[in-house]
Amino acid sequence: MEKNRSQSSSTVEWLNLMVSEPYYLFHFLAFFSYIPIRFSASQFLSPEFASHLLHREIQAVLAFCVLTLVKVVKEETWEAFIADTLFFAKIFLVAISLVVDYHLALWFTLVSLVIYILTQQPPCQGLGTSNQLTPLQLEALLTEGNTSRYWLVEFRALSSSNCIRGSRIFPELSITYSNKNLSFGVVDLGLFPNTAEKFGFSPGSMKRLPAYILFENAEEVTRFPEVDFELRAFTPTITKVWIGVKLVKASFLEEKIKAALPIREVDLKE
Repeated sequence: MEKNRSQSSSTVEWLNLMVSEPYYLFHFLAFFSYIPIRFSASQFLSPEFASHLLHREIQAVLAFCVLTLVKVVKEETWEAFIADTLFFAKIFLVAISLVVDYHLALWFTLVSLVIYILTQQPPCQGLGTSNQLTPLQLEALLTEGNTSRYWLVEFRALSSSNCIRGSRIFPELSITYSNKNLSFGVVDLGLFPNTAEKFGFSPGSMKRLPAYILFENAEEVTRFPEVDFELRAFTPTITKVWIGVKLVKASFLEEKIKAALPIREVDLKE
């Protein structure tokens, strides 16, 4: 019974996003506008060309399904999966439209550009057990010292597609790893760009967000991704396992709170 309720609430949530978020609504309208155009144009097509178009549409649908299955397995967050799926869908839509008429392909290309310019994919709204903080609130928590000894803080800018694609990772990590010694916080530097340099982010490094800084008693211990001596950031793919392994491999956590982080030994060897 509870499972059915959760599924129905999830369906209602997605339908609400479809209607309320321009990003999803405009994509929905753009894709389904092909259906009436296709049926209205079919009466003017010869039987041979209509058969050829149908074969191309079937091929495009099959190729899109294969790519979707690959992305389901490969991508770690729903936001990244949806972004890639919609991108491939727009490519196939333009390709099929080009078979019908190049004017129609130009129209859907223009629609895609308008959607890209005017809308932005919404991030994951959940925070897990992490705290949404301003830079001043973060400084106050670190200096007061009456909360957790360790703070892992994600610095993001929701104007960045990378931050949106990975916005679900940090809340899920906070649910898994937070305890009395380790707390999680989120700071949106896109809202406070003037404070970025205070935390060691130059204007050029803002493009490499999200970044993660681990504090112990108000002192920065380490940050991921790391910055080398030439101030070039090493930016690996951010995943839950990658951050978790970095947490355990941090020297100060190795002895003190490793037991509290449920990461397998096989992950530490990667």
